[in-house]
Amino acid sequence: MLNQSVNPGGRLLVIGGGYTGQRFARAASARGLAVTLTHRPQSNGEQVEGPANRPLAAGDWLGFDSRQGQLPSAEQLAGTTHLLVTVPPDGGEGDPSLRLLGPQLRQLPIRWVGYLSTTGVYGDTGGAWADETSPTLARPGRSQARLQAEQQWLASDLPVQIFRLPAIYGPGRSPFAGLRQGQSRLIYKLGQVFCRVHVDDIVGALLHCLDLPPERRLPLLNLVDDRPCPSSETLSYAAWLLGLKLPAAERFSDIADELSPMARSFWAENRRVSNRRLCRELGYELLYPSYRQGYRACLREEGEAPAAPAPAGGRQSPLPRPASAGTTSSAGPTPRSRSITSQRS
Repeated sequence: MLNQSVNPGGRLLVIGGGYTGQRFARAASARGLAVTLTHRPQSNGEQVEGPANRPLAAGDWLGFDSRQGQLPSAEQLAGTTHLLVTVPPDGGEGDPSLRLLGPQLRQLPIRWVGYLSTTGVYGDTGGAWADETSPTLARPGRSQARLQAEQQWLASDLPVQIFRLPAIYGPGRSPFAGLRQGQSRLIYKLGQVFCRVHVDDIVGALLHCLDLPPERRLPLLNLVDDRPCPSSETLSYAAWLLGLKLPAAERFSDIADELSPMARSFWAENRRVSNRRLCRELGYELLYPSYRQGYRACLREEGEAPAAPAPAGGRQSPLPRPASAGTTSSAGPTPRSRSITSQRS
């Protein structure tokens, strides 16, 4: 049953119709919202996400390219009641959506705005926990631009919620392809952990917040799963599910110069991020509390059964007890090395 905050008369605009934007648009459309998404038109032969190569069954598409000055018209935006912004900063001042469309947005009957940011705004905590009250020590560059965009949205007088995301995974965006193709790398860095979240928990948490009364929609929320861990743990479990061997481990200090500047920046920050506010205070129940449930779901959606058996019994703990070092169990292997991962930026 649809909550009054998400009713069939509403109209959702998703600025950035990529992986997460399309997933959310489909779910919102199924709940009765009319949906419009934006995409960047092709230029100079560049292949981009949009209606030509990533069709959406329900929803209209608008061109939006802040760098080229292509903007939707006031007529095209008319009637928008809900807005999700997934696009990153473009090198200009703050968020391009607010910078270029802010005057039009303030004239619309908007009841909710969701802005997808990054947990990178917390910077490097040395592996310590961060929550929404922690200092934002964002590094110059992408994370600092995200923090500036957050601040501008919070000062916009629009009903905005900021969602801080870590690495996003899901069907088609998991370690499986790299393992099958022999392109995955295990990179060891003592004490390093990463956070992550399944794309369907992003969708689920956004819809959960839409169903809350406006006064309960907190302005800042971390949207992460329950298990920050070394990336070797996730890669080892993925290899175990596929029945494949892991590549040889490499020390980060030995191969750092080979990595791209972006990859090195991921490894330069080490933090654990808490979802207590979202899950305890606001009552959202994660679909995939850890990568263990999420990776199995990815394989199912991709049409492949895991080579490893599922844990026996009923609902499993989100944090299964690991096997002793060097062995495997129904919960999967216990890894010793760390692999490269990616963070939302």
